[in-house]
Amino acid sequence: MRVSRKLSDQPSIHGPKGKQAALPLARNALGGLIQALQRTPNPVLHSPSWLPCRLDRELNASDEDLLHLHWVQGEMLSIEAIGRLRKPLVWTLHDSWAFSGSEHYPNGPDDLRYQQGYHRHNRPPGHGGLDIDRWCWQRKRRHWHRPIQLVCPSHWLAGCVQRSALLAHWPLRLIPYPLPTNVYRPWPQALARKLFGLPEEGPLLLFGAIGGSRDPRKGWDLLEAALRQLAPTLPGLQAVVFGQSEPPDPPRLGLPVHYVGALHDDQSLALLYSAADVMVVPSRMDNLPQTATEAQSCGVPVVAFNATGLPDAVEHQRTGYLASPYDPADLAQGILWVLAEDERRLKLGAMARVRAEELWQPSRIASQYLRCYQEVLQQTGARVDG
Repeated sequence: MRVSRKLSDQPSIHGPKGKQAALPLARNALGGLIQALQRTPNPVLHSPSWLPCRLDRELNASDEDLLHLHWVQGEMLSIEAIGRLRKPLVWTLHDSWAFSGSEHYPNGPDDLRYQQGYHRHNRPPGHGGLDIDRWCWQRKRRHWHRPIQLVCPSHWLAGCVQRSALLAHWPLRLIPYPLPTNVYRPWPQALARKLFGLPEEGPLLLFGAIGGSRDPRKGWDLLEAALRQLAPTLPGLQAVVFGQSEPPDPPRLGLPVHYVGALHDDQSLALLYSAADVMVVPSRMDNLPQTATEAQSCGVPVVAFNATGLPDAVEHQRTGYLASPYDPADLAQGILWVLAEDERRLKLGAMARVRAEELWQPSRIASQYLRCYQEVLQQTGARVDG
């Protein structure tokens, strides 16, 4: 695996060393300067991917039979460099960037520019300055001549690709994310709560996201509204937030909220999931959020909205509850439904664990990717190893 920043000691992962290790950070900062020339109401990450690079030359000259791209933004590969790759390619999409402009997700379900093409006449309201999104989309259209085998982890993202003006004709497969179910497994709830210093009694609700409540796409404000409705109904309910520390002025929700900060290893996450009675993933827009799959693998029911990639993760009233988008009242109803009966909650958690083992085992996902690799190599006439 080739990465722009190596954060682990895995010998199979290769990244810049020594003085070169700081180069990706500098490239990312420099590459983002051009984004300031555009004003947009869309708060998600934007990647112009415009700085020249040499990585495509190294990859083309390597001995590998096939290249598998994942998240290559942050100025790791420019749009032009992706177009210059000549080896057989597979590209797993983790968000909407590949078929959008510079944005990684559309600005809500009504933002259809990725379907219409990026033109002067369809700039959204509040979008000003230079149209960097249009510039990036046009560069993709100009430089990406050879269709790449795409992989999407969710039906929603695959549908977006098929409706996109840019990549609708590219080959596409649906393969979910693998999940180490031997690590993400149920742990004794009492032990897990004790290790995190959480209350021993009463129902615990868990919410987590990178950036915690600061990312509007993750829907914390919708969960806040739901919790305010639930507080009088479930007086013993307490919430746990991971992904951020307690803010200076925490919201008053009528119930205790515990902040555990960022967790950086799988074992700690598995223990925290096991401490909860219900996991809530109130995302407005998400691919296949791993907080939802990881929690279910730990035997915890998940409540989410019936939108974007969440129906791939949660089976309604079998492994959790899918609320009407984006209705805080129905989200509260789903949480109440899961917590109302211990027997039902435990049954939901058991079915969630079984489903996780069936769908997301690494060996199952690896075999799907192996078939994908073999077919791509056969189509391109490259060597195929059994």
